[in-house]
Amino acid sequence: MPNGKRAIAILTGGGDVPGLNPAIRAITIRAIREGYRVVGIRRGWAGLVDYNRDNGADNSECIQELDEAVVNPAARSGGTFLHSSRTRPSHIPKDRVPKHLSGYSDKINDVTKDVLKNLEHLGVDVLIPIGGDDTLSYGKRLHDEGMHVVGIPKTMDNDVNGTDYCIGFSTCVTRTIELTHALRTSAGSHERFLVIEVFGRYAGFTALLPTMAGAADRCVIPEYAADVEHLAELMTYDRNRNPSMYSVVLVSEGARLTSQKGMSFEGEDTDMFGHRKLGGIGDKIASALKEYSPRFNNGRRIDVVNQRLGYLVRSGDPDALDSIVPMAFGNLALDLTLKKQYGRLVSIHHGVYDSVPITSVTSEKKVVDVKKYYNAERLRPIYEFDGAPLFIMTSD
Repeated sequence: MPNGKRAIAILTGGGDVPGLNPAIRAITIRAIREGYRVVGIRRGWAGLVDYNRDNGADNSECIQELDEAVVNPAARSGGTFLHSSRTRPSHIPKDRVPKHLSGYSDKINDVTKDVLKNLEHLGVDVLIPIGGDDTLSYGKRLHDEGMHVVGIPKTMDNDVNGTDYCIGFSTCVTRTIELTHALRTSAGSHERFLVIEVFGRYAGFTALLPTMAGAADRCVIPEYAADVEHLAELMTYDRNRNPSMYSVVLVSEGARLTSQKGMSFEGEDTDMFGHRKLGGIGDKIASALKEYSPRFNNGRRIDVVNQRLGYLVRSGDPDALDSIVPMAFGNLALDLTLKKQYGRLVSIHHGVYDSVPITSVTSEKKVVDVKKYYNAERLRPIYEFDGAPLFIMTSD
């Protein structure tokens, strides 16, 4: 074991969000005080795939020793200083297998046995992956293989099952509200519809919550296929009631329409988790709104301001909630480690910090409960809050 100390390893996988660095800091500072050595795995699972156990090998791109001098300044910034990737060690293409690994000649290879050997070589006792359901599902795989794993949920889509809240969600909602309000000036100046496409592959929380906060008149989410002609009618109604003559709709990137089959994709390529890159639903809705608008506006067409927010909502510094929750999640992960309660996912349930079995991640998808929180006829949130969890983020 390097340095003769027990070691905790931290990695961040999938898309970056504000709040990752505060979580890394919280884990590192507490772990060092508890007598652990802390290793940062760089580039998510890629760091454990590329790590070379040969004597004298340069692994500076794969691991980084962590201490307070490293994590304190990093915690004030967004993103992840450990970097990230969408690598899936159980599904590595042949041309992506590192040259120093042997015995992998299939088109797609499972290198998990070497990942486990690499963790052993590093002297890692506990692995703390921070990520969404893709990253955490492989963490669950390592738990099944006997590795001590404690997971932390991170995704601005807020769709990890088992927790009401995931790191990055609050900042995403905050940015979406701010940017939508900024775009109002152009929509109002030209008396147009404003169509804004936001992240959200399977779950519509990132469109629903900003709409609930007053950023938009309507929202289209993945959980309910919308009739775009009906949306045009609603948007025209909203526009003509607005003294500035514009209306706003937020559209999840994974939203579906009754007039098309499935989601909208930019191309055919997939990542290692089988996901095609989403994009284009905002364009389709903008075009259709322009086409249908004369039917509800006395024969006059209404033009559209169409904007995809993209990485603007996941960049920059974390907001207050995404500074506080990661700190709490990091400490919870250390609590579980000290109690030797492995195979757990730290969580929030109905406003209370807790943990659940990491198997929750793969048990089902967490999505918006349309019956409870979405008015499918009006294409907007249901504004009933008695007994509802904060931000409608229930994991039930």
